Amino acid sequence: MTTDIQTDLDARAKELDRAHVFHSWSAQAGLDLPVIAGGSGTTVWDHAGNRMLDFSSQLVNVNIGHQHPAVIAAIQEQAARLATIGPATANLQRGEAAARIVARAPEGMNRVFFTNGGADAIENAIRMARVHAAAKGEVGREKVLSTYRSYHGNTGAAIVATGDWRRMPNEYARGHVHFFGPYLYRSEFWATTPEEESARALHHLERVIQAEGPATIAALLLESVPGTAGVLLPPPGYLSGVRALADRYGIVLILDEVMAGFGRTGRWFAFDGYDVTPDLIAFAKGVNSGYVPVGGVIISDEIAATFDERVFPGGLTYSGHPLAAASIVAALDAMEAEGIVDNARRMGAEAIGPGLVALAEKHEVIGEVRGEGVFWALELVSDRETREPLPAAAMGALKKDLMSRGLLPFTADNRIHVVPPCVVTADEVAEALEIYDAALATVRL
Repeated sequence: MTTDIQTDLDARAKELDRAHVFHSWSAQAGLDLPVIAGGSGTTVWDHAGNRMLDFSSQLVNVNIGHQHPAVIAAIQEQAARLATIGPATANLQRGEAAARIVARAPEGMNRVFFTNGGADAIENAIRMARVHAAAKGEVGREKVLSTYRSYHGNTGAAIVATGDWRRMPNEYARGHVHFFGPYLYRSEFWATTPEEESARALHHLERVIQAEGPATIAALLLESVPGTAGVLLPPPGYLSGVRALADRYGIVLILDEVMAGFGRTGRWFAFDGYDVTPDLIAFAKGVNSGYVPVGGVIISDEIAATFDERVFPGGLTYSGHPLAAASIVAALDAMEAEGIVDNARRMGAEAIGPGLVALAEKHEVIGEVRGEGVFWALELVSDRETREPLPAAAMGALKKDLMSRGLLPFTADNRIHVVPPCVVTADEVAEALEIYDAALATVRL
């Protein structure tokens, strides 16, 4: 039963938010945000007890679900033992966290630099690539190539490496060049098959490398599976082809696994499904489901050796924070013991994927379904023939409708991203599909 006190708490939360909290990527005046007071597994609720299925995983990061008891207990135990310590120390939890991460990385990647999140993981990966090139005597290798359809974070170099509109007001970092990655549904290359899209996108990338000058390029930076840009699964041969180009021209390959890593695709790392090994891996989000802010870079042995006798010119006060480290250990151990990554793979193959395809057969507004694991997107269009994106006003109304029906969605541009926690059950997927179905039925083309 909802009490006046609970309703008052929701009202107070909104009042304080409007008065004092400045929100990211938003015009502040018109915000009317949902109040979230608690959560468990795939469900969140406000103070009054109104519940929603969280099919956003917040910012696609709560892979293990809300309030997993093992992770909460680990944070509490570590806080009682040692709440914080500087990075210039050896700490058991930090070491255990690093060991668990590299155990799932490719062979020959044995070191981890911890950061506070995904954006500064990208910053430090770029720094490592540039310094590594300079250490080899390759003076002038400073450029970073990344795709237009990408998001890498909101710090100096990370936001300029980002390809979407958020880059444009923030272009202060130097040495960034963009190119088009594969996206068959809206191909830049007049491709009609995944194989054509892959080959032509690789040709385009090689021409950009040649035109920019290979000797000026330090790194190729890619999301293994671009997430915010639309869950764009790489076509056959693309990532391995990028690896071959990086090797041919002596360029460091950085794969951004911040959103796609640690179970999201039904694998520990998304790139595990695409026959590619990077030189540097940026991670965050799913490594501990965001219970404590943390990210990092997994470093190849070759690049790590650059800094054996050379000072690494970077650092953070909270690098390898013990609360974050404890949460990583507990999260990865629980994901292993409980088969959570395999559950994500199974739910994608058996429940989410088939369910979304069935919705596409029913609703003309769905132009394409794509994804794997618990990482899916519905691309919504006004016309299937022209593929005209569904307008922003219609997307806003659809998002509001989904929330009113008890589902917290992730929307971006003309897409609904279906991205529940990796612990989602078949029954919860079925419930969500009913909500999507009902809401999509209200869209008028």
